[in-house]
Amino acid sequence: MTDSPAPLILTLTLDAASHRYFNQLRQQHFPPERNYLKAHVTLFHHLPGLEQAAIEQHLQAVTATVPPLPLHVSGLRFLGQGVAYSLENLRVQQLHRELQKAWDAWLTPQDRQPLRPHVTVQNKVLPTVARGLHQELTAGFTPFEAVGTGFTLWAYQGGPWQELARFPFRAAQV
Repeated sequence: MTDSPAPLILTLTLDAASHRYFNQLRQQHFPPERNYLKAHVTLFHHLPGLEQAAIEQHLQAVTATVPPLPLHVSGLRFLGQGVAYSLENLRVQQLHRELQKAWDAWLTPQDRQPLRPHVTVQNKVLPTVARGLHQELTAGFTPFEAVGTGFTLWAYQGGPWQELARFPFRAAQV
């Protein structure tokens, strides 16, 4: 058996205030025994660890041309066994499709799917519990804005993730 590098996960980095807000909700509503991650927006779930250098080089080039991206937090999504906040930004969708094309040979079926950006604040609970939280959060929901500030690359560690590198969006806003 060979030791191959851990699979890589790519997330959209959120501005500090939004990250704190979603983390607080996650702390309140995620089952504590399963809550070993901070709030995140997953873009790719399983990239090959053996390609880390090429992935990092590609991300450096991409982020140099992208400004921070306004994200419209548009509503809540019932996940069956959890709840997530839906995020909207056409440029995020476009970036995801461009990365899918560039990394096509490496993608799993899950990572070939169209992106539906979201932040999960509850998961792996009974559907009745999830439905109750969805109703509670929806009742008081007002759309708001967040900001995507870059990408973060992680190594999957069988549950927890290890942060490997951050790639801030560096282009000036127009």
